[in-house]
Amino acid sequence: MAKVISVKNLTKKYGSLIAVNSVSFDVERGEIFGLLGENGAGKTTTLEMIEGLRKPTSGEIAVLDCDIVKHRDAVKERIGVQLQSSAYYQFLTLKEILDLFASFYLKHVSAIELLKMVELESKAKSLIGSLSGGQKQRFSIIASLVNDPEVVFLDEPTTGLDPIARRNLWDLITEIKNKGKTIILTTHYMEEAEILCDRVAIMDSGKILVMDETYKLIKKAEFPFSISFIDKKLAQKVIDELKQFSEVENVFGKESKYTLKIKNQKNMNEALKIIQSINPESLTVGRATLEDLFIELTGKSIGE
Repeated sequence: MAKVISVKNLTKKYGSLIAVNSVSFDVERGEIFGLLGENGAGKTTTLEMIEGLRKPTSGEIAVLDCDIVKHRDAVKERIGVQLQSSAYYQFLTLKEILDLFASFYLKHVSAIELLKMVELESKAKSLIGSLSGGQKQRFSIIASLVNDPEVVFLDEPTTGLDPIARRNLWDLITEIKNKGKTIILTTHYMEEAEILCDRVAIMDSGKILVMDETYKLIKKAEFPFSISFIDKKLAQKVIDELKQFSEVENVFGKESKYTLKIKNQKNMNEALKIIQSINPESLTVGRATLEDLFIELTGKSIGE
């Protein structure tokens, strides 16, 4: 597949602080590529350098075969950007805002067509202040599409939204991808990255720790399998037997709920036999997640 973005040894320094530390990756046409990490990991700074909003200290960035530093204006005609926080004219209607943005580009999409895409056509004459949080985020995303871009940058597009609004945005992002766009997004929601992204790069302290297709990264986890069960009278003898095959943890201090982290299929089968013999109240078998891998790599949860 053709590369639409190529980043080599990208670095950004603020005095003695290294915000982005020699980062390299490529993004292929038509994929959703995620930069995943906690706040302060360097995701937004990396994105802003690729977008041409921030000048790198060193390194190379090519977007659609153009050097972003030398040809920033030409690249901006072909990309769409949704920032982490956006401010719009408070006394213009949604349609007027989109029409204004469209006037900045040689090519543009009809404002009504964009509003229909997110079921906001009935709000065309409304002010931005009248929208709910979810509606504002949907509007923010279509505002990045006014020039019919080839590449769309989404910086933490679902932060602060309730679960239903977040899932609605996931559908919208998938729809944008299905229109042939390439999407680069940042997020600190592990589930979001796992569902949406074709490939992810996990960042911490300005560096990329690992990068691959999501399912391949999960396979690399130290404990790729897990078993969760509830038993209010679990004997110490059973716990000791299970420890032969896995790590046994109480979940969030709940004495009756246990999770086992397991390294291979054989150990999982043996542990399952023991658990089934005690007839637990609840039993769930699963695989590792990106969050499990993140904790293994960094030693902390995404919220820390």
